[in-house]
Amino acid sequence: MYFHFNAIINQTHLQAIGRSETCSSTLMALSSSLFHYCGLCIFVLIACFTSPIVSIGSHEKSQAALFVFGDSVFDPGNNNYINTITDFQANFRPYGESFFKHPTGRFSDGRLIPDFIAEYAKLPLIPSYFQIGKQHFVHGVNFASGGSGVLVETLRGFGIYKKGGRKFVMFTAAPLGCVPIIRALNVQKGVKNGNCIEEEITNSAKMYNSALPKMLKQLEKQLPGFKFTIFNFFNVFAESIDNPTKYGFKTSKTACCGSGPFRGIFSCGGKRHVKEYELCKNVKDYLFFDSVHPTELAYEQYAELLWNGTTDVVAPYNLKSFFELST
Repeated sequence: MYFHFNAIINQTHLQAIGRSETCSSTLMALSSSLFHYCGLCIFVLIACFTSPIVSIGSHEKSQAALFVFGDSVFDPGNNNYINTITDFQANFRPYGESFFKHPTGRFSDGRLIPDFIAEYAKLPLIPSYFQIGKQHFVHGVNFASGGSGVLVETLRGFGIYKKGGRKFVMFTAAPLGCVPIIRALNVQKGVKNGNCIEEEITNSAKMYNSALPKMLKQLEKQLPGFKFTIFNFFNVFAESIDNPTKYGFKTSKTACCGSGPFRGIFSCGGKRHVKEYELCKNVKDYLFFDSVHPTELAYEQYAELLWNGTTDVVAPYNLKSFFELST
């Protein structure tokens, strides 16, 4: 099964706000992930998941393998091995502290959506590509890499069909106008209370989401055995921001880790351009761990909806039934 998630925003650079003064430094290029949520997610059952895509490939009826492609929302640590800027790395504390008790390269305090899906499918944690090399894909591999949403190489994940991938799970693009980094940007621009940037970003996501089912239906006609299902990440993500208490969070406006207004400066860990950062006392109160990425608890709830959700959330199949569906 393939899981793919691609960011929609094209290299938007944000200017960081210092704690007591305005800095002109770039916060980050949002084009890569944001709960990236801006993107296309695919699970393919051969079984496979990039930008993020997750692909699941089955070697036997009783054995499934999960292949993941994507950006920082799915990156389990591939960027630990890549010569890239620290904006696209999370291999330092306090990342990873809640579950692993050490940084793994995941942009969260713990596990990500593919980690939970692997658990539900009774698979081990899917390792990063650079961790295991080319010879040990028994249970699958995770190719996701922070920042990959803007790279041409990300598109290589779509070649998995030629290798036997038949079941694809796609994520709709998420509305990113209300993440903490955007709120901080608005404060810098003089917007009262750091309100969301809705129209431009949301409209781009809606255009993509409208075109996605049509594209997949065309592929279904063109590619023998091709099956798909779509996770309505746009609505799920928006609802968790608008109604955080429904998901068990006290706040969705402020990140657990970062600096400046809403802790929206992408400074968690102090390894990026802005060295000062704050860390919350109870991460379970927060929807967002850093200025862009959700907490492990948020990822777990999204994964549960993907796995067991009703047709208003994931359709025409939830991931559990999609795993069981014959090809």
